[in-house]
Order: sequence, then structure tokens, then C-alpha cells
Amino acid sequence: MSSKNLKNKPLVEAILEVKWKLQSSVPNLQLDPHYKLLLGRLYDRVSEEYPEHEQLPTATMPDEIAGYMVQHRFRHAANEWPLLQIGPGILTLNDTQKYTWDDFRTRSLSAVDKLFASHPKPSELTIESLLLRYVDAVEFDYTNEDVCIFLKEKMGVSAFLPETLFINSNVRPLPRHFNWQVSFECERPKGLVTVRFATGMKDEKPILLWEEMVQSSGGDLPIMPTEFSAWIDAAHDITDDWFFKLIEGDLKRGFSDE
Repeated sequence: MSSKNLKNKPLVEAILEVKWKLQSSVPNLQLDPHYKLLLGRLYDRVSEEYPEHEQLPTATMPDEIAGYMVQHRFRHAANEWPLLQIGPGILTLNDTQKYTWDDFRTRSLSAVDKLFASHPKPSELTIESLLLRYVDAVEFDYTNEDVCIFLKEKMGVSAFLPETLFINSNVRPLPRHFNWQVSFECERPKGLVTVRFATGMKDEKPILLWEEMVQSSGGDLPIMPTEFSAWIDAAHDITDDWFFKLIEGDLKRGFSDE
């Protein structure tokens, strides 16, 4: 979501995820030999901005099976957002309702810079994937209303099964659960753009959630960390554009000041 003013923005979470290559000497076991030193050095660099440290239950897991699991959180204050998370091979920046793009961008650039500055051997820090992901949600009673019709009328998304499937089938055509995802190749930044829609619950209320994601991996990755700022700007351009195109109309009016 951009800095455009939405009084009642539907954002559930904004996430930047950075993953780097782990070492594997035994099948299904991956290690980050620099992780413990990296963790301490990173905390030294982020503690002024994120002084509140939270150790997660995953921190007690053996290193050999903890690859790509976040184990520690750093917050500005207890239970507040945004926050940084780190584990062997993974760093994330997460934000919620206080999110603004300018702030999130600044924090993302800082987090990546500090990750490389904190690594004992930055030349061995090989990034495997970058992911920018936005999760939004709107209250929607999918147990009594057709989510496919809602998507078509409110977001311009067609996801219907043939009506003939339900004729003489003893199957109700109202979806009880819905999970639909599609991905597309992208040139700027190089990678995949994914959109997902799903029904679920939030605060004990039924919702429809949707996600816009841009992910680069392998040969699609930028040169890190020097080209990261260009990558995240391009990724945000796509997610921001798609978000506002999807909510154009009644949804946008409901979310905005207008």
C-alpha cells in the first residue's frame, strides 16, 4: 500500500523477507555457521531503534533443523510494530496499521545494510530470495454470501466454476472455503508477481483476504546490497498499482476519506 491516504486501510501486514544460502553437508540439514555471531552483531546495530528483544520458542530448536525459521524479534517497544525478525538464513521486516511506504522503505534499506554490515564474512552472504508481500483483508460473511460474486463485483476478479457442476449434484454452489492464487513473470524487477485470495477469520469474524507479492530468486536477484533499493522500489510500484486497481470503486471509497 502506498502513502495515498486511506482512513480505513485494510492492511493486515506488510512484509519484507530476505533469505540467504545455508550450508548443507547432510541431506535435509542446513546450517548457518555465522548465525550466532551475526545475531549479536545485528542486535548491536539495531538496538537503538529496536531495543525490545523477544526470543521465540523456535530459538530452542537444534541448529540443524532451524533453517529459515525466525527465532528472534526486535521491537521498538513491547508488542509494538514495526519489528525485525531473524533466524538462520532469514531476516524479515514486518509492519501493520502504522505502515507508510516511506517509513517501510527506509527501514527496509537500513535492515539490509545492517545485515551485510553485521555479517562476519559478507562475501559469503549469498542471498537466495527477496520477497515483498502485502496482506489485506475486508470483513465478509462467506458462509452466507458468495465470495466469487463478491470478487467479481467488487474487485473485477472472475473465479467461477461451471454452473453445470452443481446441477443434479446435491452440492451447494456457495463456497465454504476459498483459496485462489496465480503468478506471473515480471521484468522489473525480474521475478514473479503473485496474487492470492482466500477466506478466513480475523478477530473471530469471517473475512476475505488478498495478497500481492513480488519475489525474486536465483538468476533474477539484483546485485546485493547495492541494487536492493532499486529492487524494492520496483517491487512496490507493482504491488501498489495492483492494490489500488483491485479496490477501485466501492472498496476504495469505503477505505478512504472520500
